[in-house]
Amino acid sequence: MPAKSTNSQSPITYQQSDRRSGYVLVTPVRNEEKFISRTINSVINQTILPREWIIVSDGSTDATDKIVASYLAKHTWIRLIKLPKRKYPCFAAVVENTTLGINSLQTNDYQYLGLLDSDLEFRPDYFEKLIGEFHQDSKLGLAGGVAIDVGHSKEVLPRNKQDVPGALQFFSRECFEAIGSLTRIPEGGWDSITCTTARMKGFKTRLVTHLIVDHLKPRNTICGGVLRRKWQLGVRDHALGYHPIFEFVKCTGRLFRDKPYIVSSIAWISGFLYSSIANRKRLISSDFIQYVRSEQMKRLTDRATFRRSLKL
Repeated sequence: MPAKSTNSQSPITYQQSDRRSGYVLVTPVRNEEKFISRTINSVINQTILPREWIIVSDGSTDATDKIVASYLAKHTWIRLIKLPKRKYPCFAAVVENTTLGINSLQTNDYQYLGLLDSDLEFRPDYFEKLIGEFHQDSKLGLAGGVAIDVGHSKEVLPRNKQDVPGALQFFSRECFEAIGSLTRIPEGGWDSITCTTARMKGFKTRLVTHLIVDHLKPRNTICGGVLRRKWQLGVRDHALGYHPIFEFVKCTGRLFRDKPYIVSSIAWISGFLYSSIANRKRLISSDFIQYVRSEQMKRLTDRATFRRSLKL
């Protein structure tokens, strides 16, 4: 049975809320019976409720569909789409199922679109605070909180404050429509592409560091062990057109940051070098690669300038 709401403040329905605060959510899910209730309860306890929430189940074989279905009668703004079982899980499935959810939205009167993973937990005013970021900055097109894996320190935040992980991307409608669609590539990294494309279109993207979200399980477990995952990240970075100098500096900076120390960074840069030497075909445009690399070299230049200023 779904857990009872623990929010002492009654959620504001979309009929009661400011029209500028209307939002919809889409969640792709596959076999998340351990966590889906916690994510659903986080949403239904929000101070401002979504106008519609579509959950797309990618052939779940556990109790996920049954758990979601138990909420539908009471919360009619939640919809479940059940798909047949997929033979092999893959990164592309997330994009395909999310796109299906977006295209299946019945609500037209909304200002924001949120993509939400099914293994997250967050405070009741998360979306209210997030929408407030857009109200304060008319140029903001894509934002999201910081997802911290359970057991990890909430004091250690990502250095990159521009890229928002796909687990909790939240768009202004204008920004998402300017982007056009999510990009499906086999190596993963569609969320990085989305953030970069938004900036190319003239929008700001922002990781909202004062909004911490609990990520309830290790990420990207379909990739296998830790070192295999790091290797795959290097392959992904090559597919996204990362500058070799930036990639080297990034991996060097993570030598004693990611466990297992040193070998994680070696696996990461090895995946990148392997893809470069093999000249793996990229599915993104040369304009995109040029933009990505210019941003990355600016970040390196800005960091070097900052460090020099500290020594003066």
